[in-house]
Amino acid sequence: MIKKKKVFVSGCYDMLHSGHVAFFAEAAKLGDLYVGIGSDKTIQQLKNRKTINTDQERLYMVSALKSVHKAWINTGSGIMDFEEDVRVLQPDIFFVNADGHSPVKETFCKELGIEYMVAERIPHTGLPVRSTTALRSECRIPYRIDLAGGWLDQPYVSKHHAGPVLTINIEPDYEFNDRSGMSTSSRKKAVELWHTDIPEGDRVKLAQTLFCFENPPGSKYISGSQDALGVVMPGLNRYLYDGDYWPSEINSVLDNDTLDWIEKHICMVPLYPRHAGYDVLADTKIDEAGAKDLSDAAEACWDAVNAKDLDAFGAAMNASFYAQIAMFPNMVDAEILNHIDEYKDQVKGYKISGAGGGGYLIFATDKPVANSMKIRIRRS
Repeated sequence: MIKKKKVFVSGCYDMLHSGHVAFFAEAAKLGDLYVGIGSDKTIQQLKNRKTINTDQERLYMVSALKSVHKAWINTGSGIMDFEEDVRVLQPDIFFVNADGHSPVKETFCKELGIEYMVAERIPHTGLPVRSTTALRSECRIPYRIDLAGGWLDQPYVSKHHAGPVLTINIEPDYEFNDRSGMSTSSRKKAVELWHTDIPEGDRVKLAQTLFCFENPPGSKYISGSQDALGVVMPGLNRYLYDGDYWPSEINSVLDNDTLDWIEKHICMVPLYPRHAGYDVLADTKIDEAGAKDLSDAAEACWDAVNAKDLDAFGAAMNASFYAQIAMFPNMVDAEILNHIDEYKDQVKGYKISGAGGGGYLIFATDKPVANSMKIRIRRS
């Protein structure tokens, strides 16, 4: 009798839905399925929110599925909360969805000789694509990605040289990790204000309301206004900063041709969480030359996107990224740069969504990137 392979998956599995069931069924085709479930404490740490169902409830429901051979609550914490459980189980296959992929997980599997497989999110025939995020009440509040120019929204940078920040407004198809550079903090404040979605009304005034709500008088650190604007303003936007907290000029692009082009050529790969004690504002070197380099790169990025010139777009994204880390070297560490090196020859351009880990690698590309996530831009 041929021994069945051991297949391991890990996740939160809160608000169990058809997408989870389809994922388990797909994994179980490869062998006996073992499921590691994130504890309530781990989910609070990674997502900065409580689960709807406790870990014991989630364990009961997952264990009851016919495709699941055995399930348990992972014993560790953080993104690698399953590490010791996997060492004990010694599975043949580690199976993840694209939004659950991480270079850290892949490296871990290589070290242990475990086959690492990344699946696409494909619903059961006739059923819609489901995610826990889409079922949560606050799910319609968007996220944002800054394509270029980030940091120029801080007066201590743009006072040296005026320049733009470019953002795109991202539909919440995934529950992006907390503190990932996707404007998660501003999004949480938007949820406090508006609960389920951005209300009707003047978007600039709504963004000003969110910015003031997030930064009340006496705040020690003022969040850049590109965060509030990026969450509220649909489409692609260019915000021009010249030494103040609020941009002096806003240019918006909402035409489908341009936004479709960006969606086609942008993808994301998750990074690991930020290390403890991380400080992006340590060891900075902010001066006129650096601010000008960042400004020039962001202007070039804006021109490239509007011209739909992928080579120029990639080059401008790179130039913006390197201008950022020249002024803020703690944005990256050796581990992040090593991950970039794994992809840089496959893509036209690259940057990171966050700083110091915790975010995502953002790629400009003309061909599929293995284990990556696609994004949808909000149009209105």
